[in-house]
Amino acid sequence: MTTTHAESAAAFEPYANESAVLRIGHLEIENRVDRVSLTGDVVLTRDQLGLALAKDLQALLASVIQTLESDKALPEAIEVLAAKTVKNPFA
Repeated sequence: MTTTHAESAAAFEPYANESAVLRIGHLEIENRVDRVSLTGDVVLTRDQLGLALAKDLQALLASVIQTLESDKALPEAIEVLAAKTVKNPFA
């Protein structure tokens, strides 16, 4: 699922799946069940567009914080395993 900032920042559910991707400006937010990854950049200009992007980013981070704070079994830290390279089964 790939979405853009305005229609989906509120619909993005952190840690809910392994497929959702949200874009805010040129910042890409990738959902995983054990982490949310942010890559790229977002420029918050001093105008209406910058304000809209800032609010989308604020909503995203508030949602992440709420999800983490509501997890009664939240561990101190998790082990993030390195990605493995596998042989292409279609080659």
